[in-house]
Amino acid sequence: MIQFLSGLMIVGIAVFTLLAAPVMAAGTSDGSSASAAAPYDEAKALVDEGSYAAALPKLTGLTQNDPKNADAWNLLGFTYRKLGHLDESSAAYLKVLAINPNHLGALEYQGELFITQGKMKEAKANLVKLQGLCGTCEQADDLEKALKKAGA
Repeated sequence: MIQFLSGLMIVGIAVFTLLAAPVMAAGTSDGSSASAAAPYDEAKALVDEGSYAAALPKLTGLTQNDPKNADAWNLLGFTYRKLGHLDESSAAYLKVLAINPNHLGALEYQGELFITQGKMKEAKANLVKLQGLCGTCEQADDLEKALKKAGA
């Protein structure tokens, strides 16, 4: 019995070590090797600082190279909306929702686009869907606040 438990413990430690290794390695990068997430991260950093025009070519390139990347399409839609290109923004959100109909960020941002366009009924429908998916998550709260601010 002791040998069995010792063997089981060794196997457990080995499995833990294998599972933990990628997590420990993730924080050791010096940034010299290219990451698959790097183009998205670069574009997001530009968007976060309000440099929408600079982010736009990075995001359009990213969505062309990875057309199933719902997050990239969502950020592209957000960027277009911030630049005032509402038709392009709408098209990007539709792409996101075709890839993932329950994408929380896209439902929020599309709802905010609807508010900008005066489509309060559609914005409220997005809010209801968000609340059904995540309850009172950040995306639902933000869209609800935007609706209230718009007087809807």
